Amino acid sequence: MSEPGAADVARPAARPGLLRRRAASFGHAFRGVGAALRTEVHLQFHAVATAVVLGVGWFFGLSPTEWALVALAVGSVWAAELFNTAIEALTNLASPGYHPLAGRAKDVAAGAVLLAALAALVVGGCVFGPKVWALGSKL
Repeated sequence: MSEPGAADVARPAARPGLLRRRAASFGHAFRGVGAALRTEVHLQFHAVATAVVLGVGWFFGLSPTEWALVALAVGSVWAAELFNTAIEALTNLASPGYHPLAGRAKDVAAGAVLLAALAALVVGGCVFGPKVWALGSKL
């Protein structure tokens, strides 16, 4: 038989509210995505493009690997756009007036979105190009 209190020593005390704090952090993240979607025209364009890509992917019956490539491409563009939005907001807060470094920060962040979008375009061409070509040759 074990000593009284041994079970209390062996198991670390649960931190009250840990699960609630984790759930709240997801809520903050979703709220941030929602705020960006309401205010950023480029993100709204990406949302429409994402819906189109999902529909076309469903139409063509993509393989799991193709879905993974498309998901990574779409997720990269969304992440880059959200980072860009955050950097622009912080830059505007830190430098409300024009400053060349603030402009450079915004340009570099926008460049990251451009590169992610171009890479997604290449992935889309590799995944959907042969399927569209095959469909076109049947017509």
